[in-house]
Amino acid sequence: MLRELKTFLAVVRHGTFSAAGAAVGLTQSAVSTQIRNLEADIGEPLFERTGRAVKLNAAGRRLLPQANEMLALAERIRHPSAEGPSGEWHLGAIASLQSGRLPALLQTLADEAPGVMTRVVPGVSLALLDQVDKGDLDMALIVRPPFDLPGDLHTRVIAREPFVLIAPLASRGVTLRELLADHPLVLYDRGSFGGRQVVRYLERQRLRPDIRLELDEIDAIARMVEQGLGVALIPMTGLWQRQRPLPLRVLPLEEEEFYRELVMVSRLPPAQSPLVAIIERELLRLMEAMP
Repeated sequence: MLRELKTFLAVVRHGTFSAAGAAVGLTQSAVSTQIRNLEADIGEPLFERTGRAVKLNAAGRRLLPQANEMLALAERIRHPSAEGPSGEWHLGAIASLQSGRLPALLQTLADEAPGVMTRVVPGVSLALLDQVDKGDLDMALIVRPPFDLPGDLHTRVIAREPFVLIAPLASRGVTLRELLADHPLVLYDRGSFGGRQVVRYLERQRLRPDIRLELDEIDAIARMVEQGLGVALIPMTGLWQRQRPLPLRVLPLEEEEFYRELVMVSRLPPAQSPLVAIIERELLRLMEAMP
């Protein structure tokens, strides 16, 4: 079955039987035969077929993490001298995490699983979640979406970041309403999960600010505010907050405060994957260490 599982993963990765065959050195008919044999062993179809393209169905998505684990185990059996997990790990992460918690996390991973090569994939939360769900990523670190996550994914909250109001140093107001009377709003991209929270907050406050800029990158938003281009509502995270002295004003929202939650989502739970266990433990440690 290992041969069929390897072919199965190639089909998932490349999207067609012909492309998978080229990747693993098989003809298209040989790939079709191996997939039929695997489906016969499993007892149900694994793909939805639309013309030449194929897409995992529910059974295929259930098999995907197990196939990866079985092939990884087979590799460890072939090379028993290797200590700990090995192979390639695909980890998606939003930008603010890449410049925040991710370096410490990757250092722990390098110390405890030196045989693993980690490929960090950037992206926005929705796209990264979709890649985990499809099996293109092993794990993603994202903003928690405003909808229920797929039940077959392992999910853990890893941080809770308050939104704050930032304004240029020369500004005078102390509330959002006062500041918006004199400054436009630099809007956190409303297409992002965090940006949607900002829009809902503005609606609750019945504010209709003058919006002249909209972007997703938190450090870039802070830079725009520093340059006097407006005020903004952003999570308390990013490289901008490490500058001393701070080049802008940071005003808490106090009783009106709201948060964004960061979550890790993975195909496998910690009990079934040593890498997930290492990453989850380190993320929770970093969460407890944050002020």
